[in-house]
Amino acid sequence: MTFDQGSSANDAISQINVTPLVDVMLVLLIIFMVTAPILQQGVSVDLPKVAAGPLTGQEEQLVVNVGKTGQLFLNDTPMTPEQLTAKLAAIAAARPDRQLYVRADQAVPYGQVMRVMGAVHDAGLTRVGLVTEPPPERRR
Repeated sequence: MTFDQGSSANDAISQINVTPLVDVMLVLLIIFMVTAPILQQGVSVDLPKVAAGPLTGQEEQLVVNVGKTGQLFLNDTPMTPEQLTAKLAAIAAARPDRQLYVRADQAVPYGQVMRVMGAVHDAGLTRVGLVTEPPPERRR
C-alpha cells in the first residue's frame, strides 16, 4: 500500500481566488463614498465663506445650529433659547472645558448670533468656535 503524497485535488483547494473579494470591497467602497456626503449635515444652514482651515476633533462635537429664521438646534434637536441655556448649563456642569461650535446661517442677523453666544457664555461654556465654509477656489 502506497500513499500518494501529491494529490491534484489538494492543490486546487490550497489556492484561494481573491478576485471576488476585491470586487465586493470595491463595490462597498463606492457605496460608502456616495452615501457619506449625504449623511454629513442634519440641519440645512448656508454658512458664510472664510479662508480658515477646518478643525479636527477626537470626541463627538457639540454644535448649536441657528437656522435662517432664528430657530435653534443643539445637535439637530430643536430647542427654545431657555431650553438651550439649561441644556448647555448641564453640559458645562459635567465638563466645563467642553468645546462647542456655533453654525449660523449667513442670513441670520449678527445680533441673533450674539444672543446665542451670550447664552453659551451664561451657561458656563467658554471654548466656542464659529463654523464657516471655505470660499470657492479661484482659477488663475
